Amino acid sequence: MSHHLVLGAGTIGSVLAIQLANDGHEVRVVTRSGTGPSHPGIALVKADVLDRDALRPHAAGAAAVYNTLSPPSYQQWSSMWPPLAAAVLDVAESSGAVLVTISNLYGYGPVVGPISRDLPLAATEHKGRLRARLWQDALAAHQAGRVRVTEARASDFLGPGVGLHAGLITRYGQAAMAGKPVRVLGDPDAPHSFTYVDDVARTLAVLGTDERAWGHPWHVPSSPPVSVRNLLESATQRGGIQAPRIRRIPRSALTLLSPFSPTLREVRGVLYQWEAPFEIDATATTTVFGLEHTPWDDVMRRTTADWQQ
Repeated sequence: MSHHLVLGAGTIGSVLAIQLANDGHEVRVVTRSGTGPSHPGIALVKADVLDRDALRPHAAGAAAVYNTLSPPSYQQWSSMWPPLAAAVLDVAESSGAVLVTISNLYGYGPVVGPISRDLPLAATEHKGRLRARLWQDALAAHQAGRVRVTEARASDFLGPGVGLHAGLITRYGQAAMAGKPVRVLGDPDAPHSFTYVDDVARTLAVLGTDERAWGHPWHVPSSPPVSVRNLLESATQRGGIQAPRIRRIPRSALTLLSPFSPTLREVRGVLYQWEAPFEIDATATTTVFGLEHTPWDDVMRRTTADWQQ
């Protein structure tokens, strides 16, 4: 089988690397610390992704380079994403590898109805505009014949290993499983799509190996949307815990506190995702590649067990 290079060993990078290794590929995982998942088919490499000269030898001969990296906080997106994406694009181009990037739905901005990949990238908030620009830069390089690129777009991650930094739902879930009141942003009864981490990894692995994917973005197949309230009540019921007391944080409180909290200022910009129905449409991915989402019962069983730990 072929050689695949995974950049990053967070939740998605680790699950993806194991998926590729189990598929029989030779896998290298690059992180600054040189740590990552333990698997006989995975080699762990210590390198700085921003150091293109250091990264190039590890990308040489790779069939695909997977960018699963992300700055640690919203406040660092503007400063860290452009040089990071440019370095990875340059290394993929020089190696001849396909570049596969994990992304999200921010680039579309507020949408009424299901979010399909055919919608325009019309974000008005700076994080969404940035994600849109990074894809457009990569696509321009692809259309110029310099490199082959594709992108997987997911909704909020759900599943084992999704840390507190990766989304609000983990914070809510851990509080609920501890029997604590849950304070939520947005409407706890608005339907919301969640994307299971194993489905993200399976989608990325296909995009890196199927030439039909290249030059296009693809949405990760996800379970039908559920409200935060229903999700948390389902989790606590499975864990034999009393249903959580859910309290909505008023938007007025965010407005008052935002001047004192950079994080809250950034969260306000994407709060629309939690105040109204937010549904991902992955019909194109399922039609072309035959990928389906993991059954919801399996997702909740594994997620609940992880929150309890």
